[in-house]
Amino acid sequence: MSILNLFKLDNQVAIVTGAGRGIGQAIAVGFAEAGADVVIGARTLSELEQTAEAVKKAGRRAVIVKTDILKAEDRQALIDAAINEFGRLDILVNNAGGWPPKPALHTSPEEFENAISFNVTSALAMTQLAVPHMLKTIENNNTSSGSVLNISSIAGTEPSACFAAYGTAKSALSFLSKELAQDFAPKIRVNAINVGSTKTSALNTVLNDEIEAAMVDLTPMARLGEVEDIAAAALYLSSPAACYVTGEILGVHGGLTGLNMRMPRAFD
Repeated sequence: MSILNLFKLDNQVAIVTGAGRGIGQAIAVGFAEAGADVVIGARTLSELEQTAEAVKKAGRRAVIVKTDILKAEDRQALIDAAINEFGRLDILVNNAGGWPPKPALHTSPEEFENAISFNVTSALAMTQLAVPHMLKTIENNNTSSGSVLNISSIAGTEPSACFAAYGTAKSALSFLSKELAQDFAPKIRVNAINVGSTKTSALNTVLNDEIEAAMVDLTPMARLGEVEDIAAAALYLSSPAACYVTGEILGVHGGLTGLNMRMPRAFD
């Protein structure tokens, strides 16, 4: 058997949250190109439709679920869509998340808790819903394991001013991934990707030529990330190629050892 076959997801079913654009969209389309059908969730229906069209062009099916990941009923709807439409669930990608940078002195306790809920609690809740169905898929289809993948950030590894909420949330998400990997081994693998500065619509809101040049200068690989960089890593970690990999936080950030955007300190 060719080693390339290990990267195939033929006839598997994946749920990808935050799949309307950017990294989530690239992961959903990449999974489809590898042979998977996908259930895609996000808040904006028009963006989900664009992702579904790209999945269709790859020859696979996409089921759209308009999703606010903070709502329990929307999380359940994603699971129901996978089981009702495809009868199985193999992969969960917890991609929905994020939080804007803000000085620590101006971050309210409520904002801090909301950042945790958005990035960490929602991922735990989705995983709790998904794992029982993954176990049934393993039993019914004689597959080796299910996969949960969390999209984390280098902001959760390398501290920076203005990232008290987001950085703490992503650090917690990465550690949660390690904890769940111990809980669910050997049947369900749990990993995360430590994403660096990647060209998405979110980054584009603050990006100009000067800022981009400064960020590139601080990045050892001398460029910003592309969404395909993250999708390729997601495919590896979610495929049989990574069947002996769990509890890992894979850095896909161009070699960064710190954030490549300088933020003002509290007393600058």
